[in-house]
Amino acid sequence: MKTGEKNSGPVVIRSILVIDDHPLYCDALAATLARIFDDCTIKTVNNLGEAIQCLDSGMIPDLVMLDLKLPDVTGYSGFFKVREKLPDVPVLVISAESANETIQMLMTSGAAGFIPKDASQNVFQDALEKIQEGMKFVPADFRPQASASVESVVTVQQVAQRIADLTPQQSRIMKLICAGKPNKQIAYELDLAEATVKAHITALLRRLRVSNRTQAAMLVNNAGLTGGGTGLSDTDARALLS
Repeated sequence: MKTGEKNSGPVVIRSILVIDDHPLYCDALAATLARIFDDCTIKTVNNLGEAIQCLDSGMIPDLVMLDLKLPDVTGYSGFFKVREKLPDVPVLVISAESANETIQMLMTSGAAGFIPKDASQNVFQDALEKIQEGMKFVPADFRPQASASVESVVTVQQVAQRIADLTPQQSRIMKLICAGKPNKQIAYELDLAEATVKAHITALLRRLRVSNRTQAAMLVNNAGLTGGGTGLSDTDARALLS
């Protein structure tokens, strides 16, 4: 996958949905987009739930700019849920997690492009121009995996899709399982009965197709899908405004 590879076709961008939980970065990105696009409606939300509400209320943006690490998602589940809602709309992923494996998994799964969170304004503009032209965009230093490793990317994609299918409560419980929390502590932190936690765990194990919570944690951690946090400093955010 290289910058300039064909996407689905040229895109006229009149509306953009920005999904990012870091307020300063979100505002900076909206300001940057307003300078690049004339007469463009830019909607910003701070989590996946707000984004889904916008889409359910009838918003169909021409472009989605999505931060991978949101407070209400696990791993790549936010990306898959947005793609499910908007299969024909380009999704440009922005993330501090810019490992080759992450970028390749996203591009293989249909992302329109990937921009590291510390990218300059010129890189953002270049990426957006490429997407308008119907091209895909990846960072200049991205190196696709050798064909022998593609199977591992497909496996990560399959695991990510299973996680995307978890309910919000199951996703919260999965994060706490990966953090090594016992059922009693999970029940306390989520204000649930321990029996309810056990029921959720039984359901999520079934969805992940594993036998126990240890296997579930290993599956998620080995696939690099634990997520969480923004990975962004205020300096990174202000760079967009310069």
